[in-house]
Amino acid sequence: MAAVARRPFGLFKNLNAKIAAIPMMLTAVVIFIGCTAWTVIYSFTDSRLLPSENFVGLAQYDRLFDTTRWNVAIVNLLIYGSLSLIFSFVVGFLLATLLDQKIRFENTFRTIFLYPFALSFIVTGLVWQWILDPGLGLPKFLDDLGLPGGDFALLGNKSTVIYALVIAGLWQGTGLVMVLMLAGLRGIDGEIWKASRVDGIPAWRTYIFIVIPMMRGVFVTTLVIVASGIVRVYDLVVAMTQGGPVLPPKCQPNMSTT
Repeated sequence: MAAVARRPFGLFKNLNAKIAAIPMMLTAVVIFIGCTAWTVIYSFTDSRLLPSENFVGLAQYDRLFDTTRWNVAIVNLLIYGSLSLIFSFVVGFLLATLLDQKIRFENTFRTIFLYPFALSFIVTGLVWQWILDPGLGLPKFLDDLGLPGGDFALLGNKSTVIYALVIAGLWQGTGLVMVLMLAGLRGIDGEIWKASRVDGIPAWRTYIFIVIPMMRGVFVTTLVIVASGIVRVYDLVVAMTQGGPVLPPKCQPNMSTT
């Protein structure tokens, strides 16, 4: 009888790929996981600029959450993050479904929607600061046309400046969400659509009950990417607001002395 080839042990399957992945695995373990654990451990000490081994328990966290500015920043981050996640997913998915209809000039539209993602938060913030500037942007344009909204200063009001940041963030990031969703839609088997049309199922029901559950992996990947961008929103805040509401020139206090 011919000798039967023995299957390799599970640990040695795809050995070359596993060896090639070792540097990335070490990087993830040492730099990401290791540094995160190191930071958490030293947060329970009285470390400041340099690490210290003097254990103080939750004293550092008590001090942090007693800071008004930190609490305001957390609230603003939660507002910005929740609105960005909801609207980027909804708008990105709607744009992807429109492009998935095999429309003309699809590549052109896809490039236009994705282009803002190539810009940094600094550039995005400056662009939207100009657009929302009451002295030279969209409010002035509406005022010159005699339309309502000329005195609408999103950046000059501490109650609305967070929504200006959301608008700028959506303008930059929605294109990436659209592309990821479009890739997921293109991976759906066309037979599903044919079967739904034969059964007379409306398109919106097919999307909600069949297509979206099948795109669970795409949604998780998109969630991770969008969430990582939300916590890096510092550049956008500084570029648009310098850390606080930007008053229009006519509302800024006169600092000149006589």
